[in-house]
Amino acid sequence: MLIQIESNKKTGPIVGIDLGTTNSLVAIVEGGKPRVLKSSDGKSLIPSVVSFADEKQPVVGLEAKRNKVADAQHTVFSVKRLLGCGFEDLKPILESLPYTLVQDPEAGLVKIQIGDRAYTAIEISALILREVKKRAEEALGCSVTRAVITVPAYFNDSQRQATRTAGRLAGLDVLRIVNEPTAASLAYGLDKKRQGLIAVYDLGGGTFDVSILKLQDGIFEVLATRGDTQLGGDDLDQTMVRVAAQEILQSFGLDIYAEVHIHSSLLESAESVKIALSTQAEAVLELKLDTRIYRRVWTQAEFEALARPILERTREPCLSALKDAGLQASDLSDVVLVGGPSRLKIVQEIARSIFGKAPNTSVHPDEVVAEGAAIQADILAGNNQDLLLLDVVPLSLGLETYGGLMATLIHRNTRIPTVAREVFTTFVENQTGVDIHVFQGERDRVDENRSLARFKLRGIQPAPAGIPRVEVTFLIDADGILQVAAKDLKTGQEQSVEVRPSHGLTDSEVEKMLASGLENVKADEIYKNLVEARNKAEPVIRAVEKNWDQAKLLLAPDELEEVRDKLDILRQVMQGQKVEAILDATSDLNRSTVRLAELLIRDSLKEMR
Repeated sequence: MLIQIESNKKTGPIVGIDLGTTNSLVAIVEGGKPRVLKSSDGKSLIPSVVSFADEKQPVVGLEAKRNKVADAQHTVFSVKRLLGCGFEDLKPILESLPYTLVQDPEAGLVKIQIGDRAYTAIEISALILREVKKRAEEALGCSVTRAVITVPAYFNDSQRQATRTAGRLAGLDVLRIVNEPTAASLAYGLDKKRQGLIAVYDLGGGTFDVSILKLQDGIFEVLATRGDTQLGGDDLDQTMVRVAAQEILQSFGLDIYAEVHIHSSLLESAESVKIALSTQAEAVLELKLDTRIYRRVWTQAEFEALARPILERTREPCLSALKDAGLQASDLSDVVLVGGPSRLKIVQEIARSIFGKAPNTSVHPDEVVAEGAAIQADILAGNNQDLLLLDVVPLSLGLETYGGLMATLIHRNTRIPTVAREVFTTFVENQTGVDIHVFQGERDRVDENRSLARFKLRGIQPAPAGIPRVEVTFLIDADGILQVAAKDLKTGQEQSVEVRPSHGLTDSEVEKMLASGLENVKADEIYKNLVEARNKAEPVIRAVEKNWDQAKLLLAPDELEEVRDKLDILRQVMQGQKVEAILDATSDLNRSTVRLAELLIRDSLKEMR
């Protein structure tokens, strides 16, 4: 008789989590329909705020949000904007944060200084996720250990890894990372039973994404995605703060950026005014400055004039996503707005002007992403066999080859999960190892792209250049996370790495890569052809140099002189930039050495007899 001591099978619900910049939510599917889980007092939103007023017992959520003004130096918010980013990436927003960021030179990470301790963005996010987990367990009356978590579509590998790690720290097994606009389309499509082409315009507190999706017979296929990981509702708050700061400085001689509590209070007031202006023609921003009062009436027109240039930054990603999908705005059947800021009339107006049709505002902009995550969780649990989600890679991935060129293995907007394999060889004789340098971007030259990871494959058997065969495999899983492996096909020697960059791409870098890739196609092609021409010439030069002593014995003086002349000409043109001259000189040298090659082969055959 056998007694079961412990079962390895994981049971219990799988929840969907929207880990937001401003607020977080958790949802589950019950009876085939998604439901956002609420607190005992009926609240669904969990403010993504952590307060360390008591360092031993930090608080998260609504209670922490109340401390944003009362104890600003010990309260952290908008931490999602810091996930997976380096210090240089965050310089543009440093002034807007009342808490202090420091750089860890050893780990290359940004940390948040709270009292005597520095926290990573991952640790703060884990505290928020722990509170979300607690909400789910209280609402469901059981333990919750498995989850699907959403991220902005334009989150790169580092930011996705950071989100997964935060989940693990919170005690959650993160089964899937899902793009936010894709999750929103799941909830929207399930509710409306839609067929067609949908643009999901997702403007959150700190990030913007747009995805173009095709919905047909339960299949949700992402055709293209673009975005901006440093653009959101926070930027609308900041633009009002800057106006108020200037007026306060002029009227009261007070620099609010030097006063942490006043700065934090002004941020809170600006957010309240923004929310009020989504339904009112005007709202009052009032701020207490010691014994004095700063008061300003904001009208919708004034606010929209300030917000418009910021929101216009969403236009280019939307148009680029349509172009990537091979569509016109007129091809779309629906435009869905997601995220709290989408309640603003100016956001709806700009979305309408971009896509040429009135956006659909029937979905709950705060809850639809969490609901979509719950639907994906339900699919993973095996309860919904009628839906299939197909997502894409936001940026091309490849590796460095000889001459500083990038060999692209996976192109942007390739459907995931995906795998790509290519065989490479050595360029130098008797190489026993090769560097595998992984890059992300749209240019042919690696120095125009972003380095993600680097490792060395050792143990290659010494052989002439061009003989070894090294197979490189890129594997992107359903979460969009990349693994790279390199294998010597002769020896079986293999090395692999899960790409874990120390910090992520900024949106400006991403957009520059994409724009630069289009603008510099011709220049890149010329450079690529030049490198390839030189790569063809160098082995020919090395072969002649290697056999020069034998050539002096085998060739007649005039033949030897011709080879020497052709060799000198090729060496000379190799220093220039003319592709055709290099190719012609290479061909000339090859033709002049045909007899030498025949004589060398003849002598080799004699030796073998």
